[in-house]
Amino acid sequence: MITFEHMKAWWERPVIRRSILGGVLVLVALILWSGYIFPPQGEVVEEVAQVDAYENVSVLADAAVVYDLVTGEVLYEKNAEAQLPLASLTKLLTIYAAANTLSLDTPVTITREALNQEGDSGFTEGEQFSFEDVARLALVASSNDAAGAIALSTERSTRTDTLASVITAVGLTQTYTLNGTGLDENSLISGGYGSARDMALLSGAFLERVPGIARATLAPIVNVTSFSGQSYTLKNTNPYTETIPGLRLSKTGFTDLAGGNLAIVFDAGIGHPIAIVVLGSTKEGRFDDVSTLVKATSAHFANLLLP
Repeated sequence: MITFEHMKAWWERPVIRRSILGGVLVLVALILWSGYIFPPQGEVVEEVAQVDAYENVSVLADAAVVYDLVTGEVLYEKNAEAQLPLASLTKLLTIYAAANTLSLDTPVTITREALNQEGDSGFTEGEQFSFEDVARLALVASSNDAAGAIALSTERSTRTDTLASVITAVGLTQTYTLNGTGLDENSLISGGYGSARDMALLSGAFLERVPGIARATLAPIVNVTSFSGQSYTLKNTNPYTETIPGLRLSKTGFTDLAGGNLAIVFDAGIGHPIAIVVLGSTKEGRFDDVSTLVKATSAHFANLLLP
């Protein structure tokens, strides 16, 4: 017969107490866990509200886009398909097209015709640079002399309409050019036209095609040496490159018809490039517009990481 004394002695054995208490704790944990994973029917599990990082964004530019180059998603847009003057963003297309026909070390000659472009980078007629170096001058310092020389070299190396073929290959639907620099042809006609979305696509393609030339845009100055040994140091037309984290590409543009344009690519995360383009802003406003969109984009991706 089991007496109270037997039960007491049995309970007082440490191993028995630990086993029973452990089992109770496990049972309670299972009940709580199952209630969390499988809430009672009809009970609503509250989710964390996702905030639209672009909801209150306002930019001065006539057109703008934030384009995810990984997913192809448009994260923000303002008249992103509007066809507007490109100014020196045209140089992205000129260099990209040339890279399909010229190697990085191909000699490019500064001709009299190239020197007749607006602006003076200090070059001498007949000077030669490697395509890579003259492209860096055209991209970083927005040298019209350099861009004109590249366009002429490309025309001489191929009989096909290189720019038109590139426009088709990249999928640009609103873009065409009248010259290789983007300079206004006259007071009514720009040297190149395109949309913010087209320029975002082109920026991504440019970064893939010539990453070394794109990388030159991260520095405040560009240094090159001609084949004759003459060195040139020119300033970056974007004085704020060092303030944009993860920057991978930058190109400015400004003419009377275009106003202030700016295209950049920056990493919103490891291996996650985002293109931002503004068209038709002001000379200083373009930098503020892009800064606003960079901050909103960073907030957007931070929001995606919330539980």
